[in-house]
Amino acid sequence: MSAKRTSAGSDAFKREAEEGTLREAAGTGTQKWRQVGRLFTDWHFASRVIRKRFGLPVPMDTEDRRVLEQVIFPFYRSDASIKTVLFVGCDWYTRHYGKYFFADVDYWTIEYAPEKRKFGAPQHVVGPLESLATHFPAGKFDLILCNGVYGWGLDGREQIDSAFEQCRSRLRPGGHLLVGWDDIPERAPVPLSEIPSLQQFEKFIFPPLGTWRFVTDTPYRHTYDFYRTGGGTV
Repeated sequence: MSAKRTSAGSDAFKREAEEGTLREAAGTGTQKWRQVGRLFTDWHFASRVIRKRFGLPVPMDTEDRRVLEQVIFPFYRSDASIKTVLFVGCDWYTRHYGKYFFADVDYWTIEYAPEKRKFGAPQHVVGPLESLATHFPAGKFDLILCNGVYGWGLDGREQIDSAFEQCRSRLRPGGHLLVGWDDIPERAPVPLSEIPSLQQFEKFIFPPLGTWRFVTDTPYRHTYDFYRTGGGTV
């Protein structure tokens, strides 16, 4: 879910900078001519501008997004037991996730900012993560993907605990939870090891990466934690 920008090393800062640059070059901003020269010298940049201009998917060009889209998503897609998926937080770089990665499952999105509705799935809920029980029955999901939410709006100790407790109760026995977060002081407001609801999950050794916690090679140490609820088969 969205939150205000602070760290220049953060994924969100890069997201905003890239979005602004692409917007200008695509002709929707007042400073587009600053980027015109780059269109003729940087094919990678030009192709992204063209794709954005024509409403095509424009993946976030960062290492942590590469890991998410090329390593994590394919693993979950290959698991036939994962049939219902909730993706938390929506923005321009996630709008294609349902169509490109989860077209064959019951895919939902949730985002508290109403203006981000256009980036969500057809099955979309406007609300905070800690309101899941209001919208979904217990055991509804096989997989919840919560990336870039903790530390970016989900900041208070009680709020964080409530949000992950809601995730736990909405997952089926043996369901999966992915938590993606920036392991830097300004984006880790409360140590995750101190969140009681998270301690109710089992740490899941994610086979493609061989660990339950994977730190990407990024300045902001974007980290993926893999969890499962108890009661399922491994």
